[in-house]
Amino acid sequence: MHSTIYSIHPLYSKKIIILISGVAMAKSKTIFVCEECGHETSGWLGKCPSCGAWNSFFAMKEATAAKTDGRSGSWLHQVDKEMAGAVEPVVLSGLDTSPEIKRATSISELDRVLGGGIVEGSLLLLGGDPGIGKSTLALQILGGFEPGRVLYVSGEESAAQIGLRHQRLGLADQDIPLLTTTRLADIEQALTLHRPAVAVIDSIQTVYADHIPAAPGSITQVREAGMGFLRLAKSLGTSILMTGHVTKEGSIAGPRVLEHMVDTVLYFEGEKESPLRILRAVKNRFASTGEIGIFEMTEKGLISVDQATGLFLDGKPKNVPGSVVSAVLEGSRPLLLEIQALTVKSNYGTPIRMAQGIDRSRLIMLMAVAEKKTKIDLSALDAYVNVTGGLKIKGTSLDLAILVALLSSVRDEPVSMDAVVLGEVGLTGEIRAVPRILDSLEEARRSGRNRFVVPASAKSKLRRFETEKDVRVYYVSELNEAYDLLFSEESRH
Repeated sequence: MHSTIYSIHPLYSKKIIILISGVAMAKSKTIFVCEECGHETSGWLGKCPSCGAWNSFFAMKEATAAKTDGRSGSWLHQVDKEMAGAVEPVVLSGLDTSPEIKRATSISELDRVLGGGIVEGSLLLLGGDPGIGKSTLALQILGGFEPGRVLYVSGEESAAQIGLRHQRLGLADQDIPLLTTTRLADIEQALTLHRPAVAVIDSIQTVYADHIPAAPGSITQVREAGMGFLRLAKSLGTSILMTGHVTKEGSIAGPRVLEHMVDTVLYFEGEKESPLRILRAVKNRFASTGEIGIFEMTEKGLISVDQATGLFLDGKPKNVPGSVVSAVLEGSRPLLLEIQALTVKSNYGTPIRMAQGIDRSRLIMLMAVAEKKTKIDLSALDAYVNVTGGLKIKGTSLDLAILVALLSSVRDEPVSMDAVVLGEVGLTGEIRAVPRILDSLEEARRSGRNRFVVPASAKSKLRRFETEKDVRVYYVSELNEAYDLLFSEESRH
């Protein structure tokens, strides 16, 4: 029986002592981790080779488990005990493939986005800009479930602050348990003890693990906490909703470290000056990601907006240059939007191209097509395009409306008719069809619109629609054709 003591170089400031006493003990080694991106190295570096950050590496001890029971250790000891034993593969044909159990939230727009409700044992990530309404929506979700079956964990606000919001939202009669802590081990203990059906972690950037010497919100802490909540959700059957702030790069809680491991990613969008909020699913393992939810922020919280017809056209000016109405499909819901464009003489050598709600590179391409086909010089003009309401559009059905709004601003005159304009514009100036155009036109008709400028290739699909009373459909196949139609004196009458 003997003992041996090993010590690390004084450079690491602390000595790591390993005592060997007749049996194999767990050894540990020191690694260095970048707190910005999580890059690991065996030695300290001044600059991270992955993300380029300076002085971002910190030392962390990584344990190498000894050969004991054949399993590696984990901070989630209870789950390890339940899952102890040999790991055996399963046959896919013998699995129980019954539909997932979904818990309805009593918030109609949220259930629409989730495909019917929150799936049991799923991990969800709700992201958005600070102050957009994430905490309000999370508290309203818990208010729709049975008392005692939920848990609200807050690391950003005090109990008094959350209590005031609880009363303001009209949930005073709902007993919602609250835990104010940022320590991962405490949250684990509470979830394991109470086993709620739905739990909210507000927010993931405030949670930290004791064994990681990094600040809360760092990439290493966020990744460790996310993995911990994932294992808790799957083992306990608890649906866990984590909130996360969107960084200046546009990622939730870091460079997409969480989006790959969670089941559902929800983005909360909208302009803070506007009461409208858009909830969009960018990832959903249990339903489609095409649906959006529309909410209105009020003093009593977020209210679902079921009828969105004309919602984004409130306050639209009439007979103003640079304003065009178009339609877009978001999931199964057609929406009417206003496209605004402004062109002014550039004061710099390189003209400015700014876009809100659409892809800037798409705008640059469309302006090149317009300049080529219409012979209108846009090279000396700054161009600004905005989709009102705070929506972010990824499709191409707004192409024609964007160009018409730009040309209207260049001419400094409104379009000659109050029409709904939609269609994709190709590089040769042709106007292409858009998906489910009939649904978009019928929605516009219900809102009182009766004039439409659409691609000529959609004529066969709109024969029955043309027969409706007072409906006028204009078909265009090329950009110049649409230009002559919408800026001619004959079409003003």
